[in-house]
Amino acid sequence: MSWEHLPEWLQPLAELAGSVEAEQLAPRFPHAPADARPAAVLMLFADGDNGPELLLTERAAKMRNHAGQISFPGGAMDPGDADAVATALREAQEEVGLDPETVDVFGTLPTLWLPPSNFAVTPVLGYWREPVPLMPVSAEEVGAIIHQPIRRLLDPANRFSVEHPSGWRGPAFEVGSGVPLWGFTAGVVSRLFERLGWEQPWDDSVTRPLPDF
Repeated sequence: MSWEHLPEWLQPLAELAGSVEAEQLAPRFPHAPADARPAAVLMLFADGDNGPELLLTERAAKMRNHAGQISFPGGAMDPGDADAVATALREAQEEVGLDPETVDVFGTLPTLWLPPSNFAVTPVLGYWREPVPLMPVSAEEVGAIIHQPIRRLLDPANRFSVEHPSGWRGPAFEVGSGVPLWGFTAGVVSRLFERLGWEQPWDDSVTRPLPDF
């Protein structure tokens, strides 16, 4: 894993990656059961036109799992994948046309359990040296690509909570799409930014209903 091209603002994340624990990122479901299917997602950071940014995708509305939700590029591990890094890069290439050669992988986060689909998900951290406009490769998987400035994710005006009819409640972000960033991905982003000391005070009592998928 390379730190050669890593900008100064990402150094704290690279240092944190080796010490953060699963319970700190997903306190309710930190550890996957033995029968969970291995998967990986790519948390891809870049220096964009509007400052540091994070790549997000809006999943296609007809996906079997997590349809219409905002997420990181990623998916299940294939038999030919050497590790989680290979899975994350392959999935990003297949979903949004990302060239793996333009990405410096600088760490991984602990593997976390995603109960609705029973995936054991390893977040892979990458820095995109040569960001370019991307297009969904498969309309069956990706509905839209979002180059989200980190300053907008940190803006308290874009932070709120969502509540599921089951009683589950969690953090969410307004990302300029028709749906908010919520659920597993929002939880990882929120708790990771909090651990980094990037988070700005926000009112988690402000609650909005979940979109109707």
